[in-house]
Amino acid sequence: MFDREKMLQLCNDWSKNTLMNTLDIVYTDAGEDFLTATMPVNPRVHQPMGLLHGGATVALAESVGSAASLMFVNPEKQEVRGIEISANHLKSKREGMVTATAKIIHKGASIHLWEIRIVDEEGKLISLCKLTNMVLSRRQ
Repeated sequence: MFDREKMLQLCNDWSKNTLMNTLDIVYTDAGEDFLTATMPVNPRVHQPMGLLHGGATVALAESVGSAASLMFVNPEKQEVRGIEISANHLKSKREGMVTATAKIIHKGASIHLWEIRIVDEEGKLISLCKLTNMVLSRRQ
């Protein structure tokens, strides 16, 4: 049975001392087929023109999509690796908060395909991303 609070706690705990922590990514919601996280938009994630950096946006997307695959694996026996990501940046953002929601498109035994929608506070689409994860047996 899916435990929303346990999933969010796991994701936020695993983020300590990682890129997710550096970018202030916080996992905020989860369901049986989705995971959501937020990231503040400020000078730490800007490109030189003062806009949200596409690389920071992709880091958010991959962080959420990779963590979402943890819902479908046994982390004691399996690991998840992002093997391909694509992003279409549709709207710029200078400040505020963006929210990324990863929704499963394909859940196979060895491949997970995620669609990640990144929106602003008004729900306007900032970026649309697609992430493919590979599920591997954990090496002892």
